[in-house]
Amino acid sequence: MGEHIPTAVIGAGSWGTALACQLARRGVPTTIWAREPEVVASINDRHRNALFISDVDLPPSLRATGDLEAAVAGADIVVSAVPTQFLRATFTGVANAFGSVDAIVSVSKGIEVGTSLTPTGVLREVVGHPTNLIALSGPSFAAEVADGSPTAVVAAGHDHDLVQRVQELFSDERFRVYASDDIVSAELGGALKNVIAIATGIVDGLGYGRNTRAALITRGLAEITRLGVAMGGKPMTFSGLSGLGDLVLTCTGDLSRNRQVGLALGRGQTLEEILDEMDEVAEGVKTTAAAHQLAADAGVDMPITEQVYRVLYEGAEPRRSVVELMTRDLRDELD
Repeated sequence: MGEHIPTAVIGAGSWGTALACQLARRGVPTTIWAREPEVVASINDRHRNALFISDVDLPPSLRATGDLEAAVAGADIVVSAVPTQFLRATFTGVANAFGSVDAIVSVSKGIEVGTSLTPTGVLREVVGHPTNLIALSGPSFAAEVADGSPTAVVAAGHDHDLVQRVQELFSDERFRVYASDDIVSAELGGALKNVIAIATGIVDGLGYGRNTRAALITRGLAEITRLGVAMGGKPMTFSGLSGLGDLVLTCTGDLSRNRQVGLALGRGQTLEEILDEMDEVAEGVKTTAAAHQLAADAGVDMPITEQVYRVLYEGAEPRRSVVELMTRDLRDELD
């Protein structure tokens, strides 16, 4: 079991804090690294993360630090909860500290702009250790995990024994972890669902009905799967927790930051106004640009992603983008 495995969670946003809370509740010796000194002080002194998830009481055993290298060096397992676009900058310079780490569990959901790498791809370049990388993904709002709502996710990696260790580390009656060897699909499903969540938020913000939302989710899954298979993923994985499960949650739940971005765009706000009002990162904004490039490089048709990209980065009018999706050349559903 994993109760006595020293674990470091790197990143004290709402998701990192929720996972650190889950580990500490299970009796896992857990340290969380935060960039912000006020977050470190708040967790250590008041057992609250006052900046990102302020209404959750954290276990007194959870300790916070602002010393990244020390946090990594003191852990057998490192959980990376840094937003994808900041991963490289965060871990560059501390790679040597990972020498004694047994497993790196990536819980970030995105694609790096410029390289088209998933989070484990970035970690592989920065810290090495290609065989001990695990992706944890699935339908999991941070606030609900922190509250103890029953949640199921998937841990994906190439080393079956390490995947089992991660299952045992996190799992209890509140948090169930399934195993997979399909890390490509797990990461791409977790990243690309944020793009579709923006699209779904847009059509809801425009005032369209549930028919429209259901169509976007379903066709969104089709294009996510198309790209995932082209990148070496297994099609069935996209019907599971890290695919369909996460997609449905993010597209329909109001706790989704990416859905909120879409809603605001559909109601007429500019992207700049929306992002200025947000305290945390909506990964789907940058992921849209990266996914747009990845699809072009792979020669994969992703019409919803294309329209979200045009709305975010080219100033396209959202209602016109819906018309363009609806009036594309007709085709067979499974093509």
